[in-house]
Amino acid sequence: MTTIQKAWAQEAWAQTVAKVDKTSKRIGDGFPHASVGGEYKLEPAYWWTAGFWPGLLWLLYRDTKDEGLKQLAESCEQQLDQVVTDYYRLDHDIGFMWTLTSVARYKLTGADDSKRRALLAANLLAARFNVKGSYIRAWNPWREGEDNAGWAIIDCMMNLPLLHWATLTTGDPRFKEIAVRHADMAVEHFIRPDGSVNHIVIFDPATGEKLSVNGGQGFAPESAWSRGTAWAIYGMSLSYKYTGDEKYLHAAKRAAHFFLANLPEDHVPHWDFRLPDGIPAYRDSSAGACAACGLLLIAEQVNGQEASLYREAGERILHSLYTNYGAWDSETEEGLVTHGTSHYPEGKNIDVPLIYGDYYFVEGLSRLLGHGELFW
Repeated sequence: MTTIQKAWAQEAWAQTVAKVDKTSKRIGDGFPHASVGGEYKLEPAYWWTAGFWPGLLWLLYRDTKDEGLKQLAESCEQQLDQVVTDYYRLDHDIGFMWTLTSVARYKLTGADDSKRRALLAANLLAARFNVKGSYIRAWNPWREGEDNAGWAIIDCMMNLPLLHWATLTTGDPRFKEIAVRHADMAVEHFIRPDGSVNHIVIFDPATGEKLSVNGGQGFAPESAWSRGTAWAIYGMSLSYKYTGDEKYLHAAKRAAHFFLANLPEDHVPHWDFRLPDGIPAYRDSSAGACAACGLLLIAEQVNGQEASLYREAGERILHSLYTNYGAWDSETEEGLVTHGTSHYPEGKNIDVPLIYGDYYFVEGLSRLLGHGELFW
Protein backbone atom coordinates (compact mmCIF):
# COMPACT_ATOMS: atom_id res chain seq x y z
CA MET A 1 0.00 0.00 0.00
CA THR A 2 1.43 3.39 -0.96
CA THR A 3 1.91 6.22 1.54
CA ILE A 4 -1.11 8.06 0.11
CA GLN A 5 -3.29 4.97 0.33
CA LYS A 6 -2.10 4.26 3.86
CA ALA A 7 -2.92 7.84 4.83
CA TRP A 8 -6.57 7.51 3.84
CA ALA A 9 -6.88 4.17 5.62
CA GLN A 10 -5.36 5.61 8.79
CA GLU A 11 -7.70 8.61 8.54
CA ALA A 12 -10.69 6.29 8.07
CA TRP A 13 -9.60 4.23 11.06
CA ALA A 14 -9.31 7.28 13.28
CA GLN A 15 -12.77 8.46 12.22
CA THR A 16 -14.19 5.00 12.85
CA VAL A 17 -12.74 4.92 16.36
CA ALA A 18 -14.14 8.37 17.10
CA LYS A 19 -17.61 7.57 15.76
CA VAL A 20 -17.94 4.23 17.54
CA ASP A 21 -16.85 5.91 20.77
CA LYS A 22 -19.96 8.07 20.41
CA THR A 23 -22.44 5.48 19.14
CA SER A 24 -21.41 2.89 21.72
CA LYS A 25 -22.76 5.19 24.43
CA ARG A 26 -26.29 4.49 23.17
CA ILE A 27 -25.97 1.06 21.57
CA GLY A 28 -24.07 -0.29 24.55
CA ASP A 29 -24.22 -4.08 24.72
CA GLY A 30 -27.23 -4.26 22.42
CA PHE A 31 -27.49 -6.01 19.08
CA PRO A 32 -27.92 -3.55 16.19
CA HIS A 33 -28.96 -4.73 12.76
CA ALA A 34 -30.20 -1.95 10.46
CA SER A 35 -30.34 1.81 10.87
CA VAL A 36 -33.87 3.20 10.97
CA GLY A 37 -34.14 6.97 10.73
CA GLY A 38 -30.46 7.30 11.56
CA GLU A 39 -30.55 5.11 14.67
CA TYR A 40 -29.64 1.45 14.80
CA LYS A 41 -32.61 -0.72 15.69
CA LEU A 42 -31.63 -3.23 18.35
CA GLU A 43 -32.65 -6.84 17.84
CA PRO A 44 -32.93 -9.76 20.29
CA ALA A 45 -29.76 -11.69 21.09
CA TYR A 46 -30.90 -14.62 18.95
CA TRP A 47 -30.92 -12.53 15.76
CA TRP A 48 -28.39 -13.67 13.16
CA THR A 49 -26.48 -10.40 13.21
CA ALA A 50 -25.79 -10.54 16.96
CA GLY A 51 -22.06 -11.11 16.47
CA PHE A 52 -21.25 -8.16 14.25
CA TRP A 53 -21.41 -5.32 16.80
CA PRO A 54 -19.26 -7.11 19.40
CA GLY A 55 -16.97 -8.24 16.57
CA LEU A 56 -16.55 -4.63 15.50
CA LEU A 57 -15.82 -3.67 19.12
CA TRP A 58 -13.14 -6.36 19.33
CA LEU A 59 -11.52 -5.07 16.13
CA LEU A 60 -11.27 -1.61 17.67
CA TYR A 61 -10.21 -2.90 21.09
CA ARG A 62 -7.34 -4.81 19.52
CA ASP A 63 -5.92 -1.51 18.31
CA THR A 64 -7.02 0.94 21.00
CA LYS A 65 -7.09 -1.26 24.14
CA ASP A 66 -10.22 0.66 25.16
CA GLU A 67 -11.53 -1.24 28.20
CA GLY A 68 -15.01 0.20 27.74
CA LEU A 69 -15.35 -1.41 24.31
CA LYS A 70 -14.02 -4.68 25.69
CA GLN A 71 -16.60 -4.74 28.46
CA LEU A 72 -19.45 -4.11 26.02
CA ALA A 73 -18.25 -6.94 23.76
CA GLU A 74 -17.95 -9.30 26.71
CA SER A 75 -21.47 -8.45 27.85
CA CYS A 76 -22.82 -9.20 24.37
CA GLU A 77 -21.11 -12.58 24.46
CA GLN A 78 -22.57 -13.42 27.85
CA GLN A 79 -26.07 -12.61 26.65
CA LEU A 80 -25.71 -15.24 23.92
CA ASP A 81 -25.58 -17.95 26.60
CA GLN A 82 -29.36 -17.69 26.93
CA VAL A 83 -29.72 -18.23 23.17
CA VAL A 84 -27.99 -21.59 23.57
CA THR A 85 -30.21 -22.49 26.52
CA ASP A 86 -33.37 -21.53 24.62
CA TYR A 87 -32.11 -23.61 21.65
CA TYR A 88 -35.06 -23.21 19.28
CA ARG A 89 -33.69 -20.02 17.66
CA LEU A 90 -30.32 -21.57 16.77
CA ASP A 91 -29.63 -22.08 13.07
CA HIS A 92 -26.71 -22.09 10.60
CA ASP A 93 -25.69 -18.58 11.72
CA ILE A 94 -24.13 -20.00 14.87
CA GLY A 95 -20.81 -19.35 13.15
CA PHE A 96 -21.48 -15.66 12.53
CA MET A 97 -22.57 -15.23 16.15
CA TRP A 98 -19.89 -17.05 18.13
CA THR A 99 -16.89 -16.52 15.82
CA LEU A 100 -17.08 -12.76 16.28
CA THR A 101 -17.76 -12.97 20.01
CA SER A 102 -16.21 -16.04 21.67
CA VAL A 103 -13.51 -16.95 19.12
CA ALA A 104 -12.51 -13.30 18.84
CA ARG A 105 -12.23 -12.91 22.60
CA TYR A 106 -10.36 -16.20 22.96
CA LYS A 107 -7.84 -15.20 20.29
CA LEU A 108 -7.30 -11.79 21.89
CA THR A 109 -7.35 -12.69 25.60
CA GLY A 110 -7.07 -16.47 25.91
CA ALA A 111 -10.22 -16.53 28.04
CA ASP A 112 -11.18 -20.13 28.77
CA ASP A 113 -14.90 -19.40 29.11
CA SER A 114 -14.88 -18.06 25.55
CA LYS A 115 -13.09 -21.20 24.34
CA ARG A 116 -15.79 -23.31 26.01
CA ARG A 117 -18.60 -21.26 24.46
CA ALA A 118 -17.08 -21.43 21.00
CA LEU A 119 -16.56 -25.20 21.18
CA LEU A 120 -20.15 -25.69 22.31
CA ALA A 121 -21.29 -23.51 19.40
CA ALA A 122 -19.15 -25.55 16.99
CA ASN A 123 -20.80 -28.74 18.21
CA LEU A 124 -24.25 -27.26 17.73
CA LEU A 125 -23.33 -26.12 14.21
CA ALA A 126 -21.90 -29.53 13.34
CA ALA A 127 -25.14 -31.13 14.50
CA ARG A 128 -26.97 -29.38 11.64
CA PHE A 129 -25.01 -31.33 9.04
CA ASN A 130 -27.10 -33.50 6.73
CA VAL A 131 -24.96 -36.50 5.78
CA LYS A 132 -27.08 -37.43 2.74
CA GLY A 133 -26.80 -34.08 1.00
CA SER A 134 -23.45 -33.03 2.57
CA TYR A 135 -24.84 -29.67 3.64
CA ILE A 136 -25.35 -27.74 6.83
CA ARG A 137 -29.05 -27.07 7.11
CA ALA A 138 -29.90 -23.38 6.99
CA TRP A 139 -33.00 -22.24 8.84
CA ASN A 140 -35.56 -23.86 11.09
CA PRO A 141 -39.27 -23.69 10.16
CA TRP A 142 -40.47 -20.09 10.45
CA ARG A 143 -44.11 -21.10 10.78
CA GLU A 144 -45.95 -24.15 12.05
CA GLY A 145 -46.14 -26.83 9.39
CA GLU A 146 -43.34 -25.39 7.27
CA ASP A 147 -40.56 -27.70 6.11
CA ASN A 148 -37.20 -26.26 5.08
CA ALA A 149 -35.06 -29.16 6.28
CA GLY A 150 -33.52 -29.45 2.81
CA TRP A 151 -32.43 -25.83 2.47
CA ALA A 152 -28.79 -24.75 2.27
CA ILE A 153 -27.57 -21.21 1.60
CA ILE A 154 -24.35 -19.61 0.35
CA ASP A 155 -24.12 -17.45 3.49
CA CYS A 156 -23.12 -20.56 5.44
CA MET A 157 -19.65 -20.52 3.87
CA MET A 158 -18.85 -17.83 6.43
CA ASN A 159 -19.87 -20.14 9.28
CA LEU A 160 -17.37 -22.85 8.37
CA PRO A 161 -14.33 -21.16 10.00
CA LEU A 162 -15.85 -21.94 13.41
CA LEU A 163 -15.61 -25.64 12.57
CA HIS A 164 -12.04 -25.35 11.30
CA TRP A 165 -11.10 -23.46 14.47
CA ALA A 166 -12.66 -26.21 16.59
CA THR A 167 -10.54 -28.87 14.90
CA LEU A 168 -7.37 -26.80 15.32
CA THR A 169 -8.23 -26.19 18.98
CA THR A 170 -9.22 -29.73 19.95
CA GLY A 171 -7.40 -31.92 17.44
CA ASP A 172 -10.73 -33.57 16.59
CA PRO A 173 -10.96 -33.89 12.78
CA ARG A 174 -14.75 -34.27 12.69
CA PHE A 175 -15.40 -30.52 12.67
CA LYS A 176 -13.09 -29.91 9.72
CA GLU A 177 -14.55 -32.88 7.85
CA ILE A 178 -18.03 -31.36 8.04
CA ALA A 179 -16.70 -27.98 6.89
CA VAL A 180 -14.92 -29.59 3.94
CA ARG A 181 -17.93 -31.61 2.86
CA HIS A 182 -20.20 -28.56 3.00
CA ALA A 183 -17.66 -26.50 1.03
CA ASP A 184 -17.35 -29.24 -1.59
CA MET A 185 -21.14 -29.24 -1.93
CA ALA A 186 -21.11 -25.46 -2.37
CA VAL A 187 -18.50 -25.62 -5.12
CA GLU A 188 -20.68 -28.11 -6.97
CA HIS A 189 -24.13 -26.61 -6.43
CA PHE A 190 -23.75 -22.90 -5.61
CA ILE A 191 -20.92 -21.44 -7.71
CA ARG A 192 -22.10 -21.21 -11.31
CA PRO A 193 -19.67 -21.53 -14.24
CA ASP A 194 -19.68 -17.75 -14.82
CA GLY A 195 -18.90 -17.02 -11.15
CA SER A 196 -22.38 -15.88 -10.17
CA VAL A 197 -23.90 -17.63 -7.18
CA ASN A 198 -27.13 -19.30 -6.12
CA HIS A 199 -28.51 -18.05 -2.83
CA ILE A 200 -30.58 -21.08 -1.81
CA VAL A 201 -30.27 -24.68 -2.98
CA ILE A 202 -32.99 -27.11 -1.90
CA PHE A 203 -32.26 -30.80 -1.38
CA ASP A 204 -34.38 -33.77 -0.45
CA PRO A 205 -33.30 -34.09 3.18
CA ALA A 206 -33.86 -37.85 3.21
CA THR A 207 -31.97 -38.73 0.02
CA GLY A 208 -29.66 -35.75 -0.58
CA GLU A 209 -30.96 -35.27 -4.12
CA LYS A 210 -30.80 -31.68 -5.39
CA LEU A 211 -34.34 -30.53 -6.09
CA SER A 212 -34.28 -26.83 -7.02
CA VAL A 213 -32.81 -23.38 -6.42
CA ASN A 214 -34.54 -20.43 -4.81
CA GLY A 215 -33.82 -16.75 -5.41
CA GLY A 216 -33.88 -15.92 -1.72
CA GLN A 217 -32.65 -12.38 -1.19
CA GLY A 218 -31.75 -12.01 -4.84
CA PHE A 219 -34.23 -10.85 -7.48
CA ALA A 220 -34.88 -14.29 -8.96
CA PRO A 221 -33.54 -17.87 -8.86
CA GLU A 222 -31.19 -17.25 -11.79
CA SER A 223 -30.24 -13.66 -10.95
CA ALA A 224 -27.00 -12.69 -9.19
CA TRP A 225 -27.47 -11.42 -5.65
CA SER A 226 -24.34 -9.42 -4.95
CA ARG A 227 -24.00 -10.22 -1.27
CA GLY A 228 -24.28 -13.90 -2.10
CA THR A 229 -21.34 -13.47 -4.44
CA ALA A 230 -19.46 -11.71 -1.65
CA TRP A 231 -20.19 -14.57 0.78
CA ALA A 232 -18.74 -16.93 -1.82
CA ILE A 233 -15.60 -14.86 -2.42
CA TYR A 234 -14.76 -14.60 1.26
CA GLY A 235 -16.07 -18.00 2.33
CA MET A 236 -14.25 -19.92 -0.38
CA SER A 237 -11.00 -18.05 0.24
CA LEU A 238 -11.30 -18.94 3.94
CA SER A 239 -11.86 -22.60 3.08
CA TYR A 240 -8.69 -22.47 1.00
CA LYS A 241 -6.85 -20.87 3.91
CA TYR A 242 -7.78 -23.75 6.21
CA THR A 243 -7.35 -26.64 3.77
CA GLY A 244 -4.95 -25.64 1.00
CA ASP A 245 -7.33 -27.26 -1.48
CA GLU A 246 -6.94 -25.41 -4.78
CA LYS A 247 -10.56 -25.93 -5.82
CA TYR A 248 -11.68 -23.47 -3.15
CA LEU A 249 -9.20 -20.86 -4.35
CA HIS A 250 -10.39 -21.33 -7.92
CA ALA A 251 -14.03 -20.96 -6.80
CA ALA A 252 -13.17 -17.79 -4.86
CA LYS A 253 -11.41 -16.36 -7.90
CA ARG A 254 -14.28 -17.22 -10.23
CA ALA A 255 -16.77 -15.46 -7.96
CA ALA A 256 -14.36 -12.54 -7.54
CA HIS A 257 -13.94 -12.03 -11.27
CA PHE A 258 -17.71 -12.04 -11.79
CA PHE A 259 -18.14 -9.57 -8.94
CA LEU A 260 -15.47 -7.18 -10.18
CA ALA A 261 -16.59 -7.37 -13.81
CA ASN A 262 -20.08 -6.24 -12.81
CA LEU A 263 -19.23 -3.35 -10.50
CA PRO A 264 -20.41 0.15 -11.40
CA GLU A 265 -17.98 3.02 -11.76
CA ASP A 266 -17.72 3.73 -8.03
CA HIS A 267 -16.78 0.09 -7.27
CA VAL A 268 -19.74 -0.49 -4.91
CA PRO A 269 -22.21 -3.13 -6.14
CA HIS A 270 -25.91 -2.96 -6.76
CA TRP A 271 -27.91 -5.38 -4.64
CA ASP A 272 -28.28 -7.76 -7.59
CA PHE A 273 -26.12 -7.86 -10.70
CA ARG A 274 -28.94 -9.11 -12.96
CA LEU A 275 -31.92 -6.83 -12.65
CA PRO A 276 -34.56 -6.33 -15.32
CA ASP A 277 -35.59 -2.86 -16.40
CA GLY A 278 -37.89 -1.14 -13.96
CA ILE A 279 -36.44 -2.70 -10.78
CA PRO A 280 -34.58 -0.17 -8.58
CA ALA A 281 -30.85 -0.82 -8.64
CA TYR A 282 -30.10 0.11 -5.04
CA ARG A 283 -26.51 -0.27 -3.93
CA ASP A 284 -25.52 -2.81 -1.30
CA SER A 285 -22.51 -1.40 0.47
CA SER A 286 -22.43 -4.46 2.78
CA ALA A 287 -21.77 -6.70 -0.21
CA GLY A 288 -18.91 -4.43 -1.23
CA ALA A 289 -17.35 -4.45 2.23
CA CYS A 290 -17.57 -8.24 2.58
CA ALA A 291 -16.19 -8.82 -0.91
CA ALA A 292 -13.30 -6.45 -0.20
CA CYS A 293 -12.27 -8.57 2.79
CA GLY A 294 -12.38 -11.68 0.63
CA LEU A 295 -10.31 -10.02 -2.09
CA LEU A 296 -7.68 -9.03 0.46
CA LEU A 297 -7.50 -12.62 1.68
CA ILE A 298 -7.13 -13.96 -1.87
CA ALA A 299 -4.29 -11.47 -2.35
CA GLU A 300 -2.48 -13.01 0.62
CA GLN A 301 -2.77 -16.47 -0.93
CA VAL A 302 -1.41 -15.76 -4.41
CA ASN A 303 1.82 -14.20 -5.67
CA GLY A 304 3.21 -11.29 -7.60
CA GLN A 305 1.08 -9.32 -10.00
CA GLU A 306 -1.93 -11.50 -9.27
CA ALA A 307 -1.74 -10.59 -5.58
CA SER A 308 -1.58 -6.90 -6.50
CA LEU A 309 -4.68 -7.26 -8.68
CA TYR A 310 -6.83 -8.62 -5.86
CA ARG A 311 -5.41 -6.36 -3.20
CA GLU A 312 -5.89 -3.22 -5.26
CA ALA A 313 -9.47 -4.27 -6.10
CA GLY A 314 -10.24 -4.67 -2.39
CA GLU A 315 -8.64 -1.34 -1.59
CA ARG A 316 -10.64 0.42 -4.31
CA ILE A 317 -13.90 -0.84 -2.84
CA LEU A 318 -12.96 0.15 0.70
CA HIS A 319 -11.74 3.56 -0.42
CA SER A 320 -14.99 4.21 -2.27
CA LEU A 321 -17.01 3.14 0.76
CA TYR A 322 -15.01 5.58 2.85
CA THR A 323 -15.16 8.55 0.51
CA ASN A 324 -18.59 8.08 -1.10
CA TYR A 325 -20.65 6.16 1.44
CA GLY A 326 -19.28 7.10 4.87
CA ALA A 327 -21.35 8.89 7.51
CA TRP A 328 -18.37 9.98 9.53
CA ASP A 329 -19.44 13.57 10.19
CA SER A 330 -23.18 12.92 10.44
CA GLU A 331 -24.72 13.66 13.82
CA THR A 332 -28.00 12.11 12.66
CA GLU A 333 -26.73 8.73 11.44
CA GLU A 334 -25.26 6.03 13.70
CA GLY A 335 -24.16 3.77 10.86
CA LEU A 336 -20.65 4.01 9.49
CA VAL A 337 -21.40 3.04 5.89
CA THR A 338 -24.63 4.08 4.16
CA HIS A 339 -26.63 2.54 1.28
CA GLY A 340 -26.87 -1.09 2.31
CA THR A 341 -29.69 -3.34 1.11
CA SER A 342 -30.70 -6.20 3.36
CA HIS A 343 -33.66 -7.92 1.69
CA TYR A 344 -35.21 -6.20 -1.31
CA PRO A 345 -37.72 -8.97 -2.21
CA GLU A 346 -39.30 -8.64 1.25
CA GLY A 347 -38.95 -4.86 1.30
CA LYS A 348 -36.79 -4.95 4.43
CA ASN A 349 -34.01 -2.50 5.31
CA ILE A 350 -33.41 -1.03 1.88
CA ASP A 351 -30.84 1.72 1.27
CA VAL A 352 -29.75 1.98 4.93
CA PRO A 353 -26.62 1.25 6.97
CA LEU A 354 -26.34 -2.39 8.05
CA ILE A 355 -24.23 -3.56 10.97
CA TYR A 356 -22.54 -6.30 8.94
CA GLY A 357 -21.59 -3.71 6.32
CA ASP A 358 -20.02 -1.64 9.08
CA TYR A 359 -18.26 -4.70 10.50
CA TYR A 360 -16.70 -5.81 7.22
CA PHE A 361 -15.65 -2.27 6.39
CA VAL A 362 -13.83 -2.01 9.72
CA GLU A 363 -12.32 -5.47 9.28
CA GLY A 364 -11.10 -4.47 5.83
CA LEU A 365 -9.47 -1.34 7.20
CA SER A 366 -7.89 -3.36 9.98
CA ARG A 367 -6.45 -5.74 7.42
CA LEU A 368 -5.06 -2.92 5.29
CA LEU A 369 -3.35 -1.49 8.35
CA GLY A 370 -1.97 -4.83 9.52
CA HIS A 371 -3.66 -4.83 12.91
CA GLY A 372 -3.74 -8.58 13.52
CA GLU A 373 -5.00 -12.03 12.63
CA LEU A 374 -8.46 -12.85 11.37
CA PHE A 375 -11.20 -13.75 13.82
CA TRP A 376 -12.58 -16.13 11.16
